[in-house]
Amino acid sequence: MSDYITTIGQDSHRFLEGENPDGFIMLGGTKIPHDRAFQANSDGDVLLHAITNAISGLSGVNVLGGAADRICLEQGIKDSSVYIAEAMKDVHDAGILHVSATIECLRPKLMPHIPAMKARVADLLGIKPSSVGITATTGEGLTDFGRGEGIQVFVLISWKVG
Repeated sequence: MSDYITTIGQDSHRFLEGENPDGFIMLGGTKIPHDRAFQANSDGDVLLHAITNAISGLSGVNVLGGAADRICLEQGIKDSSVYIAEAMKDVHDAGILHVSATIECLRPKLMPHIPAMKARVADLLGIKPSSVGITATTGEGLTDFGRGEGIQVFVLISWKVG
């Protein structure tokens, strides 16, 4: 008999002041043009970080702040997709049914990039793009994220366990 479990993950990063020398940010494993960089040790991919946290909600193993710090700060690996792979090592017989993400920011405008983000997230998790939902909102400017100071992401993952 199988159980069904839902986990939640959240992450947020501020933008640095000044011009972004790379000209893009990473979001959902996708390069998105943007004039400001994230304040982060890694690539700052808040969507992948929130997914990693949601995976940790199932396993109970906090990857961000633990293994991710060793991977990033000691090994110099900045790619947040590595954190997802690390988190997935501890889920054992659980399978992902669906991922739902809500991204709050004023800019960059995300609508044109959502299909690429869905495809990349699906690839990283070994599921179909149709099993990934991504929405974006400004939250009517009620938070720092909706006023353009950074990006915040909430993720729910539905799992089949056993």
